[in-house]
Amino acid sequence: MKKERVANFAGKVAIVGRPNVGKSALFNRLAGRNIAIVHDQPGITRDRLSAPSHKGARPFLVWDTGGIGGIGELELTEEVETAADAAMQESDLILLVVDAQHGLTPVDQELAKKLRKSRAPVILVINKIDDPKHEALESDFARLNFTRHIMISAAHGRGISELLETIDELLPAEETAAETTGEEKPPSPQPLALAIIGRPNAGKSSLINSVLRDQRTIVSNIPGTTRDAVDISYERDGQKFVLIDTAGMRARSKHSTSVEVFSVMRAERTIRRADLCVLVIDLTSGVTSQDKKIAGLIQESQKPSIVILNKWDLVKPARGAKTEMKRIVEETRQRLFFLDYAPVLIASALTGENVTQLFAMISEVQRAAGVRLGTGVLNRMFRAAMAETLPPTIGNKRLKLFYATQAAGDTERAIDPPKFILFVNQPKLLGDTYARYLERRIRAAEPYPGLPVLLTCRARESEPRK
Repeated sequence: MKKERVANFAGKVAIVGRPNVGKSALFNRLAGRNIAIVHDQPGITRDRLSAPSHKGARPFLVWDTGGIGGIGELELTEEVETAADAAMQESDLILLVVDAQHGLTPVDQELAKKLRKSRAPVILVINKIDDPKHEALESDFARLNFTRHIMISAAHGRGISELLETIDELLPAEETAAETTGEEKPPSPQPLALAIIGRPNAGKSSLINSVLRDQRTIVSNIPGTTRDAVDISYERDGQKFVLIDTAGMRARSKHSTSVEVFSVMRAERTIRRADLCVLVIDLTSGVTSQDKKIAGLIQESQKPSIVILNKWDLVKPARGAKTEMKRIVEETRQRLFFLDYAPVLIASALTGENVTQLFAMISEVQRAAGVRLGTGVLNRMFRAAMAETLPPTIGNKRLKLFYATQAAGDTERAIDPPKFILFVNQPKLLGDTYARYLERRIRAAEPYPGLPVLLTCRARESEPRK
């Protein structure tokens, strides 16, 4: 069966191997940036990560998989093997990574036996040849009987150039039509990056699986299963998305390992790079202090957002479900009052109930981001608001508005929150409380669901006397 080619890439490359052989270090090396968490604790990577590599002659997609072989959390062994199998089946080339300094193991042999039946070519990557004196360790792996083998040090970059040359040689040849045509295809719209964030075990991975209707991410009742930010491509009704499954964010005091600290730092970075954040909250626990902290991170990053109250199937009453839903939504808004612009969806990732409504909400947020308030409407609204409630006096001065306008949208952002520029006498006279009051007046004219409203003050001298 012919594998599906990936647009703009020469093919897909899967990295497989037992735990702690250096797969994530190699993945980061090929990707050219630190995506997967690298740590000497076995079993750190348990989901399937993907990233483009532009290091070789032709760009390709590289996949990192969880370690195979039962080292680490035994409860996840079967799921990790399933993820690795899926990557191997979908790839055009497989990199079997082994640890030279640890030597050949029975797991290496079993995996090699399995891979010899693969239709995709396999490169045996002998890692951790950190010094020329380690090259003699190569002979230990001769019995695996792979014709293509390369010695590398993923940590130090040794042998990576040779590996890239071999990868380019073994990836599918470019199609003749693509080579002969001189026409350049117009750039495709950038996919919308959705960060799925929340506390551990809130159901983030289950939500993604419900959206995909596929066990693409590993779901477990062990808190903290996802440790990397996993990017998953998804297309729905012609629109492309990147679903980013992030590590569960515990309170800092509850981090049991350095890996969890790195995971939370990565999740925080994910919020910053996302176009829209989906905050997943466990309905059985309600809105906790940690949920409020995560919501605060979204607010501080000025990101569009949607709140999903998950596990509705566990609390749904036999009667009066609509009334209970309304009560829960109102209670959630009170707890997350500072994120009151975010639409709230009650759903069950397990049963799929209401999950598809998420994308209707996303479409509404996108629509709202394109709404502009005319300068005349805006100025009349602000003057009426300031006449109704005067700005507070600070010292012996009061904020004076000359005029206001809505800034042009940022075309590089998939969802650009509305920005309003207020030309005033002194910007420092606009306090937080009065700014929130003006924001409420803006939302009375246009709700801007899911979007933060950004106010910026600029100083302008009053009109000179004639």
